Amino acid sequence: MVPGEENQLVPKEIENAAEEPRVLCIIQDTTNSKTVSERITLNLPASTPVRKLFEDVANKVGYINGTFDLTRENGVTTADMAPLDHTSDKSLLDANFEPGKKNFLHLTDKDGEPPQMLLEDSNNVDDSVHDRFIGPLPREGSVASTNDYVSQNYSYSSILNKSETGYVGLVNQAMTCYLNSLLQTLFMTPEFRNALYKWEFEDSEEDPVTSIPYQLQRLFVLLQTSKKRAIETTDVTRSFGWDSSEAWQQHDVQELCRVMFDALEQKWKQTEQADLINELYQGKLKDYVRCLECGYEGWRIDTYLDIPLVIRPYGSSQAFASVEEALHAFIQPEILDGPNQYFCERCKKKCDARKGLRFLHFPYLLTLQLKRFDFDYTTMHRIKLNDRMSFPEELDMSTFIDIEDEKSPQTESCTDSGAENEGSCHSDQMSNDFSTDDAVDEGICLESSSGSEKISKPGLEKNSLMYELFSVMVHSGSAAGGHYYACIKSFSDDQWYSFNDQHVSRITQEDIKKTHGGSSGSRGYYSSAFASSTNAYMLIYRLKDPTRNAKFLEVDEYPEHIKNLVQKERELEEQEKRQREIERNTCKIKLFCLHPVKQVMMENKLEVHKDKTLKEAVEMAYKMMDLEDVIPLDCCRLVKYDEFHDYLERSYEGEEDTPMGLLLGGVKSTYMFDLLLETRKPDQIFQSYKPGEVMVKVHVVDLKAETVAAPVTVRAYLNQTVTEFKQLISKATHLPADSMRIVLERCYNDLRLLSMPSKTLKAEGFFRSNKVFVESSETVDHQAAFTDSHLWKLLDRHANTIRLFVLLPEQSPGSYSKRTAYQKAGGDSGNVDDDCERVKGPAGNLKSVDAILEESTEKLKSLSLQQQQQDGDNGDSSKSTETSDFENIESPLNERGSSTSVDNRELEQHIQTSDPENFQSEERSDSDVNNDRSTSSVDSDILSSSHSSDTLCNADSAQIPLANGLDSHSITSSRRTKANEGKKETWDTAEEDSGTDSEYDESGKSRGDMQYMYFKADPYTADEGSGEGHKWLMVHVDKRITLAAFKQHLEPFVGVLSSHFKVFRVYTSNQEFETVRLNETLSSFSDDNKITIRLGRALKKGEYRVKVCQLLVNEQEPCKFLLDAVFAKGMTVRQSKEELIPQLREQCGLDLSIDRFRLRKKTWKNPGTVFLDYHIYEEDINISSNWEVFLEVLDGVEKMKSMSQLAILTRRWRPAEMKLDPFQELVLESNSVDELREKLSEISGIPLEDIEFAKGRGTFPCDISVLDIHQDLDWNPKVSTLNVWPLYICDDGAVIFYRDRTEEVMELTDEQRNELMKKESSRLQKTGHRVTYSPRKEKALKIYLDGAPNKDVAQD
Repeated sequence: MVPGEENQLVPKEIENAAEEPRVLCIIQDTTNSKTVSERITLNLPASTPVRKLFEDVANKVGYINGTFDLTRENGVTTADMAPLDHTSDKSLLDANFEPGKKNFLHLTDKDGEPPQMLLEDSNNVDDSVHDRFIGPLPREGSVASTNDYVSQNYSYSSILNKSETGYVGLVNQAMTCYLNSLLQTLFMTPEFRNALYKWEFEDSEEDPVTSIPYQLQRLFVLLQTSKKRAIETTDVTRSFGWDSSEAWQQHDVQELCRVMFDALEQKWKQTEQADLINELYQGKLKDYVRCLECGYEGWRIDTYLDIPLVIRPYGSSQAFASVEEALHAFIQPEILDGPNQYFCERCKKKCDARKGLRFLHFPYLLTLQLKRFDFDYTTMHRIKLNDRMSFPEELDMSTFIDIEDEKSPQTESCTDSGAENEGSCHSDQMSNDFSTDDAVDEGICLESSSGSEKISKPGLEKNSLMYELFSVMVHSGSAAGGHYYACIKSFSDDQWYSFNDQHVSRITQEDIKKTHGGSSGSRGYYSSAFASSTNAYMLIYRLKDPTRNAKFLEVDEYPEHIKNLVQKERELEEQEKRQREIERNTCKIKLFCLHPVKQVMMENKLEVHKDKTLKEAVEMAYKMMDLEDVIPLDCCRLVKYDEFHDYLERSYEGEEDTPMGLLLGGVKSTYMFDLLLETRKPDQIFQSYKPGEVMVKVHVVDLKAETVAAPVTVRAYLNQTVTEFKQLISKATHLPADSMRIVLERCYNDLRLLSMPSKTLKAEGFFRSNKVFVESSETVDHQAAFTDSHLWKLLDRHANTIRLFVLLPEQSPGSYSKRTAYQKAGGDSGNVDDDCERVKGPAGNLKSVDAILEESTEKLKSLSLQQQQQDGDNGDSSKSTETSDFENIESPLNERGSSTSVDNRELEQHIQTSDPENFQSEERSDSDVNNDRSTSSVDSDILSSSHSSDTLCNADSAQIPLANGLDSHSITSSRRTKANEGKKETWDTAEEDSGTDSEYDESGKSRGDMQYMYFKADPYTADEGSGEGHKWLMVHVDKRITLAAFKQHLEPFVGVLSSHFKVFRVYTSNQEFETVRLNETLSSFSDDNKITIRLGRALKKGEYRVKVCQLLVNEQEPCKFLLDAVFAKGMTVRQSKEELIPQLREQCGLDLSIDRFRLRKKTWKNPGTVFLDYHIYEEDINISSNWEVFLEVLDGVEKMKSMSQLAILTRRWRPAEMKLDPFQELVLESNSVDELREKLSEISGIPLEDIEFAKGRGTFPCDISVLDIHQDLDWNPKVSTLNVWPLYICDDGAVIFYRDRTEEVMELTDEQRNELMKKESSRLQKTGHRVTYSPRKEKALKIYLDGAPNKDVAQD
């Protein structure tokens, strides 16, 4: 259409409206009245009054006009931020809205109150706004509409308000639009709805959940009476026996119609509605074949529920123009001649015949399916035909009834007319030949009805076959998928409506015409692909018969059981509405409480109605936190709290009777703050927290005792000076302000001394929540530089101290002596055994830590002296060195024993890291153990910036009673991120990854020299279920300590040397992993981590824990785990085999000689390089953590003697027998293909010229189906060496399949092939190998009458 012609079709007033400038308004709902923040768009004429803008917004978002504000947000001036006047008659142009640009507005609360929802229907809504809207169709000719464009928002609020049409939509569960379209059509069919209402459900006979008719009744009642915009269909689909996955399956609406009708017939057996579907929807037709020579006619009667109409004849590029044309083609007979001749029973020969269909009876409700889905044999894909096919609003079917009154006597002897089944010619069984494209009906089949029905005379129906259209089910999309919606005419007001899932809107006849399809005219075969994909798919007509045309039942005409159901559903909806109203007025906010006894921060969610007072909310929170038996209610209060910053914002004194809605600032989906249920002791009073204050946690430091006390909370202002702040702290802590030093911890390891008295707290970096340390002793430490002072070192230690819980092993003297006897001399083992006995002590008694320490230390000293005497011949120089080292440790220990109190029990030791070679040597002296340890009473400078949670060093320090109930700990744990959290920990080796990880620098000096690390251990009683009966330690330790030093500190408590126990870290899932890197610090640990100590030899430097698996090449599972072994750097393969032999005999029952098994590389499941006996680990064989090796038992002597050889695993394929032989190993001297062929010919007897081979694919054993191996592998590659493409065989362990090219493949019958396919599929699935891919088939649509999807109820 040229532009000039188009303009002539536009009315004059619309032309004028189109010339007016328009204003695009984008409104964002920023209130919390809805679950989802909604955004709508309006394109309005510039002359629209502001008052009208408010009305349109209220209509779209579902709020009552006048209960919300609209605020412009253009960022021009502050004045523009003022709310618009909802009563103003000013035009948008006069209100400074900009035509042609986006004008952003915010919908906000009015006077602090949220908008009121519009829950009832508005009678004054202009329905003309929606007259032109129909599902996904483009809207045309709506330029002058005030609401020209409204974005479609699927929000929760849109479900709450009923459509202005008065009809209720259906929620799309996921892909159930086809179901919604059919359900709405059935609901809008008076005869079906009335008949469904007359059926009464019996509770005693069936479960209501699985009763399809009952759930349809409930759905129809809700569609008729609900005040919601849309209702759910989940109860209906549940009665179908569907689960949630069915909601994601796309199905055909015509298929659903048949299957649902069949299911209803089954459910309605022996009821008044038993024949309802047939009475309303079933028609009859005659399938006949007539001999053109003698006139003999064979025929049968078929029933149908819908008539499938072809859009485009097969092979034609021209579609039928109308439904009438397609109906004529449907009954057009065809001539059977030539090779298609019909065998006439009367002529006893093949004759030319005429075959066709005749309509004998049309149903009351006529269903026409437009077969828009076809198959393109060129591309072998399904396609959708979008050609135009018109359909009338009234359809006269009298022209299609059987008007040939042929009463030839031959018709009494009927036949099957060449059909596949031979049966009674009067059978009423539905013929799938004329109702579906598929050869098999995958739904529920109708039973064959007995007896024949009298066929009505054609002449009786001719004048009463005028049908009127009332439902058009539209499909938008392609053959691969799309969307259904229904256009339905109401028989109440003759108005057309679009039922598009949740949305119901008025439409016109013009909109119906748009569903006819693409443009008419001459087209090519693929031209429909460029037409609109939105077109009619199923049409339903009703016979115009005043005697039968029913009206919907009025309320007073409802059966009693429907009246009861209406009342029940109404009460449920009212209850849901009340609950929703309560939800809408309920404040939901996070609630925290520090338990006054356990000192554990508890978290919950407080849900309180906005009208509840603060006093009532406190009582609710009190019960929620289970404090009834812990503390009185009057010792609790709610305060405003910022959990992220651990900050108490304000308290609510004198507001106990204030509603929570006012205190919290209204009902919101999320709050920028939390609530804390604060507790106090009965003799304390609550502090007053005022807005604008900052919270400061003050830790008092005692330099003499080297302790950091629990925090005291004070509140200050940012404009206070440091001097004023000192006076404030002095009052709270009773410390003199003159000599007070204040250190602010701004972030981890950022300690700042507040040395400027006149500076404000804000200038010093204070924020909402702060942490300071104060000290007021008059010592010389004041004169030292802060970073060199004792205070700084103590705070540094405090910041890096973590608390760990260590589970000690249950020590058995017998078991320990077995362990040590194998590794140490007999005298040593006996002494250590005694030591273990002393550590264990009497049954049920745990000795004090001091006693353990004293006995263990004395025993270690005596052991070292004995060792020195035994090793006296080694030389005077070494002896004097050992003696000197021993003296270095003895003196501080003796001093410590005399000066340190028993209760403190702290080990503040100067860790002097020993030579790792000596430390980790298997035969080192016990004096070397003590050389590693010396003690000191002070901490050193910080060595690293690794990070830890903030824990008190001295848990026994006195606590200052605070009214806020936060005596011992901060309100929440530290939020600091761990510096080395992401570092991967290696568990199976004690070897460093690189030289930079060594404990020694290039000069040989120990990096651990002069490092002071804090360590303190106390006995600990675990909670129930946390290892009762075991011994626990609560350890406070500087996390910068190395694992080696940490283990040495634990020696007195474990009772054995550090080389004889292992450390396992316990993770949250209770999984345990061994920690073995002795050089690494505990920086990856955090507060309250658990550690388990297990007896056993720990890995030493250069040792690796290796998993040994047995390679079984001809077993179903070729990899079998045997044991964990320890291999050492510098060890030969033969030495490792010698160590494995006794372990294999004891642990695995394998009695092997050293020359009858080999070790080889293991990569996932693939066998690799064969290790020769003379190979050395770390020199010839790269070894790493988490290493795995294969152990392979040999049938004979080892053939692999050199690294130049190549070990190949070969397997013969026998196509004549359809089987594979077991694996055989070939050892090649080179990578020559000719040598491979020769060896294969040698072991198989196949002539050299007939050998064909192929490399296996995938992981070992490269399994492949015997049905695929002959053609799927790359047989006989044209290469001369094995190390080139496509073979790339460069290492041992490659798999080669070979065959005799002269051997033919076995010929299999279909039965043999199917049987073999099942066996192969089962075999490959068991071995975990991929089975041949098959594309996912479309899931058949089924309705399960018994609610059990696992049963096939398609057959009655």
